[in-house]
Amino acid sequence: MDETGGRALPSDALVLFGVTGDLADKKIFPALYAMAKRGTLTFQVIGVASSRWSSAQLRKRVTDSIRKLGRIDDRPALEHLLSRFSYVSGNYKDAETFAAIKKALGGAWRPVHYLAIPPALFATVIQGLGGAGLAEHARVIVEKPFGRDLASARKLNQMAQSVFAEDSIFRIDHFLGKEAIMNILYFRFANSFLEPIWDRNSVASIQITLSEDFGVEGRGAFYEAAGCLRDVIQNHVFQIVALLAMEPPAYQGYGAVHNEGCKVFQAMRPLLPDDVVRGQYAGYRKEPGVAEGSDAETFCALRLFIDSWRWAGVPWYLRSGKCLAETATEVMVQLKPPPQRLFADSAAASCVANYVRFRLSPNSAIALAARVKRAGKEFVGDQRELYLLDEQAGEETPYERLLGDAVRGDGALFTRQDAVEAAWAVVDPVLKTHHPARPYRCGSWGPKDADALIAANGCWHNPLPTE
Repeated sequence: MDETGGRALPSDALVLFGVTGDLADKKIFPALYAMAKRGTLTFQVIGVASSRWSSAQLRKRVTDSIRKLGRIDDRPALEHLLSRFSYVSGNYKDAETFAAIKKALGGAWRPVHYLAIPPALFATVIQGLGGAGLAEHARVIVEKPFGRDLASARKLNQMAQSVFAEDSIFRIDHFLGKEAIMNILYFRFANSFLEPIWDRNSVASIQITLSEDFGVEGRGAFYEAAGCLRDVIQNHVFQIVALLAMEPPAYQGYGAVHNEGCKVFQAMRPLLPDDVVRGQYAGYRKEPGVAEGSDAETFCALRLFIDSWRWAGVPWYLRSGKCLAETATEVMVQLKPPPQRLFADSAAASCVANYVRFRLSPNSAIALAARVKRAGKEFVGDQRELYLLDEQAGEETPYERLLGDAVRGDGALFTRQDAVEAAWAVVDPVLKTHHPARPYRCGSWGPKDADALIAANGCWHNPLPTE
């Protein structure tokens, strides 16, 4: 639904640029198959790439992609998906390619164009769509990264808006399509008991960890150009911060949520070099595509402040990295201890005080920690968790959810221009001016310097293996 309560017309075709690439193979084809199984794949799919493939070759690629997931468990759904595919081969700089797309669309006049291509080609394709008259009544899905810094993000946004209306531009961050991420927003504003403690008066600090136990896996050249701060922190982790820190939306609608999220980014204090610890795992420089003396970070930890009425003075500690001890994403909202040390054992260090914990992956859970007295005469207790496991069978995958939303014109889980630029403004000062990356051992939790960063507020909470 749009912001006025009307219902946007759904797209009647998907034009998938980069159909022969890894993103289509690993994420988009499985999402389309899932939509076919649910009966929601009602549009034609036109694959576009420079490879001189036939439609039969493309359909084989789609079938092989689905088979990688395991057994093909719904043959009619797969046949339905394959029947929807056609293929256009051509150079993205050639006007004839876009003329061929227009012909392949036939009677479809509300396409959604998915740019599953390198960012360097975004401008070329968007301008080609505009020149061919393929932007009218259409939408465009742009994969992250949205620029490399504030200046390039502004340039990309201006170029896209010269062809498409802002509400027709869908900047996709698959992280926002995860059920556990959306549950943060719901849990915060559907439960009244949180509001009295969800501010600077009760919260000592907030930690967010997004860790992976594997390396760059052949993406060394990409990481040389991006690094962890650009690849993960500035988008994925900042989106979690926005959901945790935002004020209650003024009304039920995605525009209101976007407004409040953008205000969080605008209130973030720009980072300084001493707010950031960069790390690089041992062996990274031996990866293909990595420079011999590389200073690219595969780990990043930072201390962030949000200069708003609610969060003034509360430090936010964010970290992400590759080749760490576990693959997990967790949020730890550390509460302040009671104002009096009434019981000797309750004067615990801040890293073990009461907290609210969100487990976002690999499984989804919410936990509240409180101290409970042990049996006996002594006033001694233990901290225990009230633990809610929130896994649900049949959940949509992030790409299935986001692709379906874009086709319907629902922008709730997509990022807006002003939010993208405000987030870049926070990290822009340290993209080039920063301390050298510190080495760390694979299987650890990153360089020791990250422990010093958080020392004033206790210690890092290290996520446990799958619970």
